[in-house]
Amino acid sequence: MAGRDITEGRATRAIAVDVGVVSSDAIWQNTNEAYDVAIGGQPFFYAINDQRPYIRQTAPFRKEQFDNGQEPGEQSLTGWWIRSQSSFHNGDGIIFYDTNTGENNVDYRFADSKGVNVWTKGEVTMLKESTPLGFSPDGLDSNGRSNQYFDTIEWTSSGTRYEGVLYSDNYILAKVDTAGTVINFHQIDTAIDDQFYSVTTDGKYAYWITNVVSGGGAKLTMYKKDLNLTSATTTATQMFQENGISVSNTVLQYTKERIVAAINNKIYEIAPTATVLPTAVYTHPNTTHVFSSIASSGPAIYVAGWNGLVSTIIKFTLNTSGVMPTLTSAITAAELPIGEQIYKIKYYLGYMLIGTNKGVRVAAVSDQDGSINYGPLIVETTQPVFDFAVRDKFVWCASGTTDGYSGLIRMDLSTEVEDLVFAYANDLYSPDEVTSQFPTTALGFLGNTNRLLWVNAANLSNTIVNKELTSNVATLTTGTAHGYEPGDIVFISGVGSPFDGTPTISGYKTILEVPTETTFTYAQTAGNVASTAVSPPGAVIRAGTGYIESATDLISTGYLTTGFIRYNTLEPKNFKRAIARGDFSYGSLTLEIVDKNNTEYDLITYDSSVPSTEVTTNVPAGAQEYVAYKFLFARDATDPTQGPIFKGYQAKATIATPRQRVLRFPVFNFDTETDRYNVQTGYEGRAQDRLLALENVEEDGDVLTWQDFTTGESRQVVIEEISFTRETPPDKRFSGFGGVITMTIRTV
Repeated sequence: MAGRDITEGRATRAIAVDVGVVSSDAIWQNTNEAYDVAIGGQPFFYAINDQRPYIRQTAPFRKEQFDNGQEPGEQSLTGWWIRSQSSFHNGDGIIFYDTNTGENNVDYRFADSKGVNVWTKGEVTMLKESTPLGFSPDGLDSNGRSNQYFDTIEWTSSGTRYEGVLYSDNYILAKVDTAGTVINFHQIDTAIDDQFYSVTTDGKYAYWITNVVSGGGAKLTMYKKDLNLTSATTTATQMFQENGISVSNTVLQYTKERIVAAINNKIYEIAPTATVLPTAVYTHPNTTHVFSSIASSGPAIYVAGWNGLVSTIIKFTLNTSGVMPTLTSAITAAELPIGEQIYKIKYYLGYMLIGTNKGVRVAAVSDQDGSINYGPLIVETTQPVFDFAVRDKFVWCASGTTDGYSGLIRMDLSTEVEDLVFAYANDLYSPDEVTSQFPTTALGFLGNTNRLLWVNAANLSNTIVNKELTSNVATLTTGTAHGYEPGDIVFISGVGSPFDGTPTISGYKTILEVPTETTFTYAQTAGNVASTAVSPPGAVIRAGTGYIESATDLISTGYLTTGFIRYNTLEPKNFKRAIARGDFSYGSLTLEIVDKNNTEYDLITYDSSVPSTEVTTNVPAGAQEYVAYKFLFARDATDPTQGPIFKGYQAKATIATPRQRVLRFPVFNFDTETDRYNVQTGYEGRAQDRLLALENVEEDGDVLTWQDFTTGESRQVVIEEISFTRETPPDKRFSGFGGVITMTIRTV
């Protein structure tokens, strides 16, 4: 045997016959000898007796856990896999809630919410409701920018001080006080002026730019008006007029004791007392460039805009006297990815907020030279982000909710979950299902209150045609004449009041469901309106709506959905128990489980009569790789100022992986052996060859086929352990190297 190795076998018989081919895909077929068992194609005789029993048992299957997370009680000392969450203040934005992965900082985050306040650590409550306010905003302008403008102001009337917002769209400037009263501040006379192209305020005056269209041609004109006044008290003061310039796009921003104005493709620095248009400090080389927003930090002033698919932020660093330099070429502070357009920029708490057609970004601003470094999209939105409002550590974005409904998104600048990525969640939203898909265009705080006023724009996606007026009256008919049918919705611009008789603050916009009569007539009451814009027949068009946040009443319903829970493993689980905790004295909280297809199943509703109770979850049927939990909030049916207070949940599951078996059995391993029918097999050195072959395949850790010929069972296994005991042969049939192998295998 000295000259042979394990692969050679005997001269008269191949080793494959004597030893068996030990490999991951090999099996053994009994022919001459009646072997009891084979593993990896190598056969053996059982050596089972009282001292060497055959043992078969369930393999350990439970994933041992210990309490290494921020949530207490995550260990499985009682056999459950547990997931708990007691706060949600890190905001929206995760898909899976795997707490120890370190990815996306999932602690205290969730997948989605609407109508709930998650920003108080340790509890979730309902937000205030937003109720419609009596005006109907316009749509977007020809550049896709919002026609609306909001700014927080105060004013005095008859010796009484008021707080609120200054609101503007194409044709109306209005003040809205904290009671929701709308005061007409200034209204465009379309026979004289074109429209409001941009508005700003310094806290004392409102300033705006328009085209004067009377007297032939359109002429750039800038006005100012004391905020204490109204449309009934006095007209605006003309600051200056430029006959050679016609406005097509304008942005105004009062900052650093001056008005920075982007007019067409030029940038101006205008004093509040200016009587002439000054020389431009910068002219963009492309006349089609669209300036969209202006902001300032300590050392610099920024102007954002786009030209085609390229969007940039240019920077003006003030000189030692505080004056903007006259530039022949812009200092580009930031350039966004191709196709991403900037609609709004705002500086706050050392950061620049950037609203684009893709969503929201935040940039760090240097307090030395004003340079900016922007981060990734924090949240991708279904509409452009047109506006921001700030208060304390929070930023509210006029961006719609993440599910496409009109409303707001809130960010917490004190919670940075990644570099320049801040916690965010849906906030206020439109309760009107009809206008809920319209874009949110502007927002602002009502004075020093914490209440927001926000608007969504009219849906003007359809082509607008003109309906001529006859003696200040327009008549539309159903059927073949104008093509309208009962139930059509019509958008009208240029009339003094809506068809339903409810006045609007501007008198220029309204909606109407066409009555069942064959004709309907409306009168033109605003001065100098030659015709009215009417939506085409069959178009379902709605005017926009203003919304004011209630001071006391909660929104009627809301929800919060967790990330999918999978316990850091892809193995299936049995999600069997869940509980929500909180104070349910007012309103109710419904606990739902959500499967991988986002199908929702109600589990229990907590209220004053049903306290926090753990429930058994029998849905969805069968084991699941992961599930989420959804919590539905409903305010109190009697007291609209009260609702449930949600403080956290706990979910319990067990592993659903098919159980594995561990088998431990002895087999003979001698040079020469005899089966149960006294058929002898073997050769000198065979015991050592078989042992080495078995040890070699054990080292690889490969999956092998185990065959038990005494029971007919066959399974895929891995070898856990091999123990060889060399023994003296019990009789003269055995000779040479040999003994008993005790083999431990585990099914897979």
